[in-house]
Amino acid sequence: MCAAATAGAMLTGCGNDNGDGGGTGNLVPPSQAAPAAATSASPTGALTQDQADRKALVPRAKVSYDKALRAAVAAVPDSKPVAAELEGSDVVGPRWDTQVATSDGTVRSVRVDAVTGKADQPHTESDEEGDDRRELAGWLKRATVTAEQAARTATDKKKGTVTSIELDDSDDGKLMWFVDVVTTTDWNKTTFDIDATNRKILREHVDTD
Repeated sequence: MCAAATAGAMLTGCGNDNGDGGGTGNLVPPSQAAPAAATSASPTGALTQDQADRKALVPRAKVSYDKALRAAVAAVPDSKPVAAELEGSDVVGPRWDTQVATSDGTVRSVRVDAVTGKADQPHTESDEEGDDRRELAGWLKRATVTAEQAARTATDKKKGTVTSIELDDSDDGKLMWFVDVVTTTDWNKTTFDIDATNRKILREHVDTD
């Protein structure tokens, strides 16, 4: 369900490095997560490329993830948020690639300008299969935690800017919100796996690359 990354994307959110069905790989429980470096993982003290990309993009986004999702939901009647990811490059301005779904599991992608908040025309995912729609419809019924509640849980734990949020499940069937939070003190990204039924933080991973 993750919004597809586009050429020149500066932020990578809701990726899956370890095949667990969603989120960011190499995750550890919150109690074992190493604290973020004060400046950078680089031995020279310089920002890594990913950190520099985040530093260049995040401040340019004047529209937050929640406002982008509200614009997307307004563009698709009777829909609920599924995902949002901040994208952009030196050539293309900052934007939110969002996905919302109706109760039958039909997904529509809506691009929202991250400066003006204007939503483009929604379009339906052409490769979505019937099984995928039924699965997502079930997720929407099971998810008692909203996207905003999940994001608030993440930012209560780590102060920063939400740059990606996605509803997905893991191999063991847990339904979760995967939330990326970028801290502007070091431009690291922390991914939180948050149970979509009770708001518990299941895993936390700091990406210092």
